[in-house]
Amino acid sequence: MTDTNESYARSLDAADPLRGYRDSFHIPTVSSVFGGGGDETTCVYLTGNSLGLQPRGVRAAIEQELLDWERLGVEGHLHGKNPWLPYHESLRGPLSRLVGASEREVVAMNSLTVNLHLLMVSFYRPAAERYRIIIEDSAFPSDSYAVGSQAAFHGFDAGPAVVRLRPREGEATLRTEDIVAAIEREGPRLALVMLGGVNYLTGQWFDMPAVTGAAKRVGAMCGWDLAHAAGNVPLRLHDWGVDFAVWCSYKYLNSGPGAIAGAFVHERHLSDAALPQFAGWWGNDPGTRFEMGPSFTPVARADRWALSNPPIFSLTPVRVSLELFDKAGMEALRVKSVQLTGYLEGLLSTLTPGVRIVTPRDPNQRGCQLSLRLPGDPKRSLDALKSAGVVCDFRSPDIIRAAPVPLYSRYHDVWRFVKALASAGGR
Repeated sequence: MTDTNESYARSLDAADPLRGYRDSFHIPTVSSVFGGGGDETTCVYLTGNSLGLQPRGVRAAIEQELLDWERLGVEGHLHGKNPWLPYHESLRGPLSRLVGASEREVVAMNSLTVNLHLLMVSFYRPAAERYRIIIEDSAFPSDSYAVGSQAAFHGFDAGPAVVRLRPREGEATLRTEDIVAAIEREGPRLALVMLGGVNYLTGQWFDMPAVTGAAKRVGAMCGWDLAHAAGNVPLRLHDWGVDFAVWCSYKYLNSGPGAIAGAFVHERHLSDAALPQFAGWWGNDPGTRFEMGPSFTPVARADRWALSNPPIFSLTPVRVSLELFDKAGMEALRVKSVQLTGYLEGLLSTLTPGVRIVTPRDPNQRGCQLSLRLPGDPKRSLDALKSAGVVCDFRSPDIIRAAPVPLYSRYHDVWRFVKALASAGGR
């Protein structure tokens, strides 16, 4: 049974080797989020799975780019403190380390769904018999829209073309063996497996190597939406043989609302000139880019899917945040994540037995998010949590998602959350 004393939570924080990283972020206060009486107590912020907090270094970094624009105008592309022409290249190293790839396999560009469409142009190539796409039934809506519209664009009825995987009766999450069985069953009809690495609703981290391997065995492409995985769980996209992946940067990567997203393409595809793709200036070989000719020569790296020169002011927060990830290291963050989320699970089981944890109990099947099904009126519980200074996320009809992010969440935050939930009727 988990020790439920507040002093124990504080002792865990005192022993946390990553505790100093919290000071690298702006933590909202109760008064700033909920108003009422100037309460400057910091919130219990458990929604980094929706929008990560702002790193303190972002403001100065953006002001530096504004200053270079002010002082240098167009010459900032070559002579700014951080020259804009090659600016996106500085993100390759940190991104590659974050997702387990080589630098040539990653690129920061666009937004997640735009990147998904661009890569599906290349990797969803349906034929008369092989045209189906597998996704999880609880996929984020934008993924459902994207794959359905891609199937329709190619002349297929999205109903039979999109195979939606549902858990077994009475279960909340998918079993790996059922996903693999569905892939094998679809076999020669299957063109693409496109799942979320960590499901946004349940918090389940799928067995990405097993699923990717199953897709390859039946001759299908395999892509992943890593919106809830990048910066949350350790990834080895290159070693797992993933064909492509996309992610956003405003959740666990703490880069601000609508931040520049990212993409991965396995190196085996980078030099394939026969791949269909939509072309743009920034995907052209930089050796000939400024010859300004009409012919497109794709560069043999993930950059070939980039369309336009990247927006510097939007890239800057990504660069600042990735520096923190590089400094902390995903291995250390994962260790704390497992411990912090395990502590949350233990407190919930001890203090709120009426709350059902939807997310798998196995740490190897989840990141830092726990999705909770609440008894009684969940909206009433949510109001009580707000009154206690807790910022968490509600998904209709009855799920609260709580994500203690290891870069800035404390064990004491978790303790405050569970105590407030227990007081709200979560018993």
